Amino acid sequence: MAAREKTSNSLKNVVVTVLIVLIAGAFLVFKGSAPEALRQYIPPQLQAIFYPEQREQNSTSGNSVIMSNLPATEGNSTIISFPSSKTQLKKLYVAAGHFTTFYCGSTFDEDFNLDHSKSGFHFRKNETRANRVEWEHIVPAEAFGQSFAEWRDGHPDCVDSKGQPYKGRKCAAKASKQFELMEADMYNLVPAIGEVNGDRSNYSYAMLEKEEREYGACNMEIRDQKAEPPDDKYGDIARGYMYMEAAYHRGVISEKNVKLFEAWNRMDPVDKWECERARLIEKIQGNKNMIVAQACQEAGL
Repeated sequence: MAAREKTSNSLKNVVVTVLIVLIAGAFLVFKGSAPEALRQYIPPQLQAIFYPEQREQNSTSGNSVIMSNLPATEGNSTIISFPSSKTQLKKLYVAAGHFTTFYCGSTFDEDFNLDHSKSGFHFRKNETRANRVEWEHIVPAEAFGQSFAEWRDGHPDCVDSKGQPYKGRKCAAKASKQFELMEADMYNLVPAIGEVNGDRSNYSYAMLEKEEREYGACNMEIRDQKAEPPDDKYGDIARGYMYMEAAYHRGVISEKNVKLFEAWNRMDPVDKWECERARLIEKIQGNKNMIVAQACQEAGL
């Protein structure tokens, strides 16, 4: 009975998606672009077709150089909120017995209490946050959020208790289903020391000239609104950006970072945990990260 209901629901979802695509296609033919209100319901791989301005933006920014080489991959369509994904990720890491933060190698226990004794991490300014595990977006929410009209301009549903309209991340999360799915995508989330997560903020990644160790032995550099991760995370980050672009087509890879991420991808190949993590997320979230999956297959992992 449950299997029959699941099949029925899946069929309904397919029918609804087809109808929306047909409606969007009609607008595309007669108006030159699909309505903005339909954007969140259009499958990610079709976004650039129905929204030519997005395709033009990617082309002029130089993103097409790397996008043409990315395998087709689906985005998140099941985890509907950031809090839900954090809950699922905690269970995943505990079940896998992987208790290491992404950037600095500090360890944590099953209750996510941090231990910096082996990593040599030292807090910079915020000791309280330095002793807390937080889930960081590899691709910051703002990097893809700015492509949503709800983030940039607001939405009729985004009005506070005093009747004042608001926009930004809060509005995008409230009014856009696709933004919610992107924000909650588990492939884009890693456990980080809270202070490092806060200091990195929404800064893009880059190669920085000086090696200033503001976090003790942790090789994480953040300054001038740029962040350079430890070199053993170069590839993880590059593949994270590639996945988010391939899955959602939101122009998250800037022109200046195309060659950087291509180089980082080569310099730091996938390891056993990156491959295992992707397989575990696939079981929960339902979509395969083809960027990592292909790399793991080539590496025999």
